Amino acid sequence: MVWAAWAGRPQREETDRTGAAYEKFAAAIVREHPGAGRAGPVAARDRSTGIAVRPSRSGTPRPSGQDGTRRSA
Repeated sequence: MVWAAWAGRPQREETDRTGAAYEKFAAAIVREHPGAGRAGPVAARDRSTGIAVRPSRSGTPRPSGQDGTRRSA
């Protein structure tokens, strides 16, 4: 239904295809992009292994009397 609505939409009027519009387009294409000389920020990417891993808790102090092992009741 979305495609049918899109296909049945009112068509645009003829676009401006004059020589002045073409010259404006050509000048914009030739002009250098403002951000071309700058390096973008480097994103730190984690290597995905497909396995969910909980973050380490090695930096948090443990309450006294617990050695880190888990026991069932």
